[in-house]
Amino acid sequence: MSGLIWFGTQDYQSFSKARHACDQGDGLDSYTWTEYDAREGGIQVIKDSLNNVKLTTEFLKVPGGNHGGSWAARIKGEPIDPERITHTSVIFYMGMEGLGGLEMETDEDETGLEGPVVFAGSSVDLDEFTIRVQTTLQLLWVTKHHPSATVQTRHTLADTVFLQVKSGKRKSILRTAKELLQPFQDSTAGPPDPSFVLTLPNEIFTGSTLYAVQKTFEGPFQFDVLFESASAKQKLTPSILNEGSKALSKAFNERFNEVFPVPSSYPTADPDGLREFSKAITSNLIGGIGYFYGNSIIDKSFAYEWDQEDEPSGDADDDKEEGKGPRMTEPHALLTATPSRSFFPRGFYWDEGFHLVHIGEWDNDLSLAILKDWVDLIDEEGWVAREQILGDEARSKVPQQFVTQVPNYANPPTLTMAVTAFIERLKRTTGGPSAQDLGMDFGLGSQVPLDDSPAPSIRSKYLADHELSLSYLKSIYKPLKRHYDWFRRTQRGQIKQYSRQARSRTEAYRWRGRSAEHVLTSGMDDYPRGPPHAGELHLDLISWMAFFTRTMRDIADFVGEVEDAAAFREIERATLDNIEDLHWSEENQMYCDADVNDDDESYHVCHKGYLSLFPFLLGLLPPDSPHLGAILDMLRNPNHLWSPYGIRSLSASHPEFGQGENYWKGPIWIQMNYLALKVLHTKYAAEEGPYRGLAHDIYVELRRNIVDNVYKEYRRTGYVWEQYDALTGEGRRSHPFTGWTSLVTLSKHYPFYDPPSNPDIGYISLVRKIPMIAAKCPCTD
Repeated sequence: MSGLIWFGTQDYQSFSKARHACDQGDGLDSYTWTEYDAREGGIQVIKDSLNNVKLTTEFLKVPGGNHGGSWAARIKGEPIDPERITHTSVIFYMGMEGLGGLEMETDEDETGLEGPVVFAGSSVDLDEFTIRVQTTLQLLWVTKHHPSATVQTRHTLADTVFLQVKSGKRKSILRTAKELLQPFQDSTAGPPDPSFVLTLPNEIFTGSTLYAVQKTFEGPFQFDVLFESASAKQKLTPSILNEGSKALSKAFNERFNEVFPVPSSYPTADPDGLREFSKAITSNLIGGIGYFYGNSIIDKSFAYEWDQEDEPSGDADDDKEEGKGPRMTEPHALLTATPSRSFFPRGFYWDEGFHLVHIGEWDNDLSLAILKDWVDLIDEEGWVAREQILGDEARSKVPQQFVTQVPNYANPPTLTMAVTAFIERLKRTTGGPSAQDLGMDFGLGSQVPLDDSPAPSIRSKYLADHELSLSYLKSIYKPLKRHYDWFRRTQRGQIKQYSRQARSRTEAYRWRGRSAEHVLTSGMDDYPRGPPHAGELHLDLISWMAFFTRTMRDIADFVGEVEDAAAFREIERATLDNIEDLHWSEENQMYCDADVNDDDESYHVCHKGYLSLFPFLLGLLPPDSPHLGAILDMLRNPNHLWSPYGIRSLSASHPEFGQGENYWKGPIWIQMNYLALKVLHTKYAAEEGPYRGLAHDIYVELRRNIVDNVYKEYRRTGYVWEQYDALTGEGRRSHPFTGWTSLVTLSKHYPFYDPPSNPDIGYISLVRKIPMIAAKCPCTD
């Protein structure tokens, strides 16, 4: 484990603005990975006006040996305002948990240490290694308060506990400062310069597990941290970092321009700025991937009253256990892309599918590793918690009311989007027919049109080896099927109890775990719904189940599960029929939830917004659907969902628009707009149908509205945001939110071509006949 703490020492008050954990409350101007590749390393830029310092961290992986290789980090700082005094104290710490140890080899010195500080360590996984902290830009400075005093760049050391690094270091510094300031209490000369006082004690405790090296600078500074794996048998030097960072940056930019180009057809006066923006949000998405390990808290016994009439699990031991309330699970590991490092540093099931669509286009195998970790979390019943809060450190960042997870609660099964995207990438890179050619594209496939052979940028062992890909899909098929069956069993809705007319007597669904005001399990927390009732049916969930069924059918076809594939086709047809029978309101000309009134009669609950778009957003409607026109008209109407900044979550004419929490009652969410763009482009503007021309026009304008607004707000604020204001387009809530908001990269770059303005052109057949090479063909003709 390693980390960085910094604070200003130009005055004593600056110490209260010490930075450590990535926290939204720090009030930083901006921070982002500007270039990041999970295989190679990257560059991160942090602007901290309160401490008047711009920090740049460079991270480089150096492969070699048998234990993960070596790495090097460079920490650089410079004043944001050169006219202001800038004194910066930087603490780099490192430590070990579990078996193994870490010891300092450099001799101690009570007055500080000159030159590199060297540590030797070993662990089961890393074997033997060394860490060197050395200054590559040495600076001397003279304090303003004591002109005769000169302070050289110096190092101090201390030990503390892992989960309280910042508070432990602050206590150590305050204790030392109190001792140093004691002789000056009655002095008329005033206290010494803070740089002399705000220091860690020079002490090492026996059996230390964590060490900290403190350096104090004036003006620009730079130092390196070099981790050398013994089995790599290579000594790292600053010159390796110099050359390696240049090579990394060059390779990253070349590959990014190939994978995520700004299409020549995209209307922008600032293609270079848009490209840098896309690089930053993609890099921050991948740089925000976290590894978590630990137990979680679940409660099998909790249920709202409208969920209590469900049948028990059928397992006597489980039913006894349910009466015991919250309990700890066994520990689990999870690699996951976090929605926002500064506010949501944990795994979210609902978000992850969107993350993996984007990550998979950059690094297919990394997306599959993350997907496999999630699949491995599926328990024997088929359940996986919607929020993954693993271990004490993760729990320390979560409000108490959200910590406990309930095994009857679901979340939109977006992981299936990642599976679908992988299969589509596999089909196009192995020369096989695409999902669209096979009639199996349902609107959420992959993003980059390529030729029939793998491009060098793919760097994927799975896409290069069909048998390996088949083996991977087979490994996740059974747990995914168990997960699918869990959804159908636990989230089942009622049909015959309320005399509802539907072609299928089984396919109806409702979210368990809703409260009177929220349906957190749906992902659209405060979106308007009907009163809670055991008989209500939710449109978004049945739509997700149709989507899930199609994905399972697609995997079953691919891995040769013929009987399963046939069963999935039947369930899919039944589910689509019931969406029409149970959820279409002819009176309101929209899809709606269904609820039950006091007379036990079923009725539609209709609220124009994202909910009513779901059969369209997930590509469940055929291009000639008689309902598609009404949906597009509602979407395009500025009195309802359309805005210059994207599609609103709730109609502007709705009485609850912008009211209450105003989380899903109007604000614009990028992942939902991405779904609309994707299905418009790949299906409704591409395939024959009466609304093909309208779908094309909506697609072109919507893409421009979304990309331009998110980019504008990024330039204005330095961040991308969790959501955007429905009336002004301004960024709102958590930031930087480079989870699913980063999908503007795909929305921007896809496609290399625009759908034809003349809907009579045989667009799809034309595209399939012309070889398209991503890096070389702008494809404007």
